[in-house]
Formats: sequence, structure tokens, C-alpha cells
Amino acid sequence: MAIVRASTPLSPDMIKGLAVGDTLRISGRIITGRDKVHKYLASGGESPVELEGALIYHCGPVAARRDDTWRITAAGPTTSMREEPYQADIIRTFHPGAIMGKGGMGDNTLGAMASCGCVYLHLTGGAAQFYASRITSVEEVHLGEFGQVEAMWVLRVHDLPALVTMDSHGRSLHTTIESNSLKRFQQLLENPL
Repeated sequence: MAIVRASTPLSPDMIKGLAVGDTLRISGRIITGRDKVHKYLASGGESPVELEGALIYHCGPVAARRDDTWRITAAGPTTSMREEPYQADIIRTFHPGAIMGKGGMGDNTLGAMASCGCVYLHLTGGAAQFYASRITSVEEVHLGEFGQVEAMWVLRVHDLPALVTMDSHGRSLHTTIESNSLKRFQQLLENPL
């Protein structure tokens, strides 16, 4: 379980080399997308920014504007499972290098990650201001008609920490924990303390 410094966009070799349990420090561009963006892209909408190798962050940032400059004041992760109906199609169509959020994703997304070369990065909830402190600038805002929280934000980050919990080799820490917990629960039912 290594600590890896990663710059976006992620190369295929970088993605292939990442494994469940690796801790990343990410620098470069990340692109936010929540429900409306995912539904739009999965239904055939065109992305206003290049997504190949990109990091898509499930986040609706809180932003403040002064004159012509945006500043992100909070950027906590959204529960990623909300995007499960769309994520596999987006991975297959746009080939992002990583998806980032909280809580993991399902089997359809895991399958698309394995077939297309993509990883899932987990962030802990409740640290929105800390994550915002890792954002050095807002480069662009797209799809503003979806509203400020649902818009597609292109952000520059420096040393944003994340944990690989689903990799491009079909492994999922979320599935492993769920399976181990179920086994332990069954043991407790069969042999109460």
C-alpha cells in the first residue's frame, strides 16, 4: 500500500499501476459532476471539457464569487452510489482515468473500470473545508444551467489526498468489507457471545 503522487490527466500506465489500498496525493485538474451532469452525459450529451484520463469528482462545491474570480469554500464528496445508473456508460464513452467520491460504487461501475482502465478514489465525508483548501483555482464552469451545485466545475488542486478503493483490475475494498462483515455477522448469529 504505497503513497503515490499523481498528476491529472492520469495515464493508462498510472491507472494500471494503482491498486486497492494505495493512497494518492493528486495535483492537476479535476472536474466535478453530480446527478444532472451524469444524466446529461449518459443520455448522449457532449462534455464541454476533455474527460479522457480526467478525474471526475462527485461533488457539488460551495463557491463564492468576487468580481470575476470564483473561490471554492467547501468541496466535500457526494455519495457516489447516486451516480451508479450512469457511471458505467460514462466510463465507456468518455474514458476518464478516475472517479472520486464517497462510499464506493456498484458492480456495473466496477466492470466498466476493469474493461476501460479506471479507478475509484474515496474521500472521507465531513472534510469539505479541508478539501477546498487543496483547490488552488477555479479554471472553468460549464453547464451552469444546471445550477451552481450541479454545474461542471473545472478545478485545479494540489496534494489532494485520496484512497484507491476500486481498481482497474476488478478489485473493490467496498465489496471485501461488505463480504467480511457479513461473514462475521453470520458467525455471531451462530455463536453468540
